[in-house]
Amino acid sequence: MKLDSLILRATQYERKTVAVAAAEDPEVIEAVSEAVKRNLAKFILFGDKEKILDNMSQYENLASNDNIRIVHTLSSSLAAENAVQAVKLNEANVLMKGNISTAIILKAVLNKDYGLRTGNVLSHVAVFEVPGFDKFTIITDAAMNIAPDLEQKAQILKNAVGIANSIGIELPLVAPIAAVEVVNPAMQSTLDAAALTLMNKRGQITDCVVDGPLALDNAVSQTAARYKGIKSEVAGKADILLVPTIEVGNALYKSLIYFANAKVGAVIAGAKAPIVLTSRADTAESKLYSLALAICSAS
Repeated sequence: MKLDSLILRATQYERKTVAVAAAEDPEVIEAVSEAVKRNLAKFILFGDKEKILDNMSQYENLASNDNIRIVHTLSSSLAAENAVQAVKLNEANVLMKGNISTAIILKAVLNKDYGLRTGNVLSHVAVFEVPGFDKFTIITDAAMNIAPDLEQKAQILKNAVGIANSIGIELPLVAPIAAVEVVNPAMQSTLDAAALTLMNKRGQITDCVVDGPLALDNAVSQTAARYKGIKSEVAGKADILLVPTIEVGNALYKSLIYFANAKVGAVIAGAKAPIVLTSRADTAESKLYSLALAICSAS
């Protein structure tokens, strides 16, 4: 599967509006320009108007495009507050991080008065296009939850399943990842994986098939699974890799990008609306894929 298919899918929905906090960023504006060109979304850009317009100047007629509105703000924290409130008031359907720290935008998202909290765990869901694989690989959680307990993992899993469903994966196969594929009382990740598997079988976790613990090779390679004699609906065919800790997820995420030349789109799920929380170092292409993923999951 190609991430470009997400862009096509996103254009099939009624046009969504994206609120961008601190939009004065060249990569963000490039992604906005491409999104508008492809009829992907409308945008409300919050931030320093002069800098936003300066970044727009290299794109013909972008500043006068009817699908873009600029709202000048005096600081990045105010831009975050205004962008979050736009989503809260249903003026926008997706929140996007611009040239601003994650801490500032999350502070606004979690504000008790105007934030986007739902009571659920917020988690990072990344959809990868990995060379040599014929379907998406979804990794969660590589950026938000440091060492989630069983209850948090169940919510993280449900968030990822919702994202998978939104991009056409009707019954995703979920592999809770551990270092081994057997339950070991000394390894909490294997105990949690087994519990999640049982919760799925008993109907506590739905709309997916969960089987674990599985080591990474057994989760994504049918050859490895056969070699170890693992019989499972999920082994070798996992759509979603549920990692045990943020260190595992972060390392796996960056390994795919830097070693495997994978492409990625990612969102934060679990809030009132999807949040595009890409790194300032991410490419405009990655930001565009993340926008498309967010629009699909908001529809």
